[in-house]
Amino acid sequence: MNEIENDGYPMGGHVKWFDPTKGFGFIVADEGGPDILLHANVLRNYGQSSVAEGTAITVTVVSTGRGLQASEVLTIDHSSGAATADLADFAEFDPEIIAAAPIEPARVKWFDKGKGFGFANTFGSDADVFVHVEVLRLAGLADLLPGEAIALRAIEGKRGLMAAEVLPWETAVSRK
Repeated sequence: MNEIENDGYPMGGHVKWFDPTKGFGFIVADEGGPDILLHANVLRNYGQSSVAEGTAITVTVVSTGRGLQASEVLTIDHSSGAATADLADFAEFDPEIIAAAPIEPARVKWFDKGKGFGFANTFGSDADVFVHVEVLRLAGLADLLPGEAIALRAIEGKRGLMAAEVLPWETAVSRK
């Protein structure tokens, strides 16, 4: 009963909500209509484990017996870059200095969405890099999983190394 009824077509919209624990969420299409199911596996195939509410997204949509479903993520808007106006810890840093920091491969050590922060380690270093949930939101991410490969721009802050920008691994590789 969940058979695909068409070959799929691209559609832009924004994330209504996504819960990585439940393994799915929904997209609202720019052109209106019914919500589009976004399954965690489809998001993982794009290289992300989560996506923040309100993030712009383009997917390939298929019609099934149970409604519209994303079969592939084509783009997620990560255009906010290192914009950090809402984060007091970054107020003293020139945005050009942040943008000049290298994009480094990293692995998530742990992240607690409820606390709003976690830590990652860049490859080849055991130094912890503080990751704030607001930095994730600026990148269109909602959560990180332990062991997840990401890329980040780290700067030395008042309390040590801080991620000024977090990127999905695949996005970072294509930006180098």
